[in-house]
Amino acid sequence: MKRILIADDEKDVLNILQKRLKNSNYDVNAATTGKEAIDLARSEKPDLMLLDIMLPDTDAYTLISSIKEDKTLKDVPILLITGKELILGTIEQRASELGVCGYLMKPFSFEDILARIKEVIG
Repeated sequence: MKRILIADDEKDVLNILQKRLKNSNYDVNAATTGKEAIDLARSEKPDLMLLDIMLPDTDAYTLISSIKEDKTLKDVPILLITGKELILGTIEQRASELGVCGYLMKPFSFEDILARIKEVIG
């Protein structure tokens, strides 16, 4: 069973994604802070990380830099998720620079996120 780590400060988003992904046969762990996310990633070794761009203690870009510096996590695929009205070009450029697989803008449908997950890890 593929393992997914979700980091998002919106508990409703976490709960819904966690429940729906478990029902789709994924093992799911959830974090609400960057520190919690990196600690869980190190202990659980996910096959994919879904990271909100803004977390209470850090932003995803800083978190991704830490992940990429960790030799046990550097190859884990990452998808960014955001509800912020940000300039898409900025997200695309930063995502590309950091080597993430892509991003999804909130609100997204579960079918959209599931399709992206399946593209990346099956």
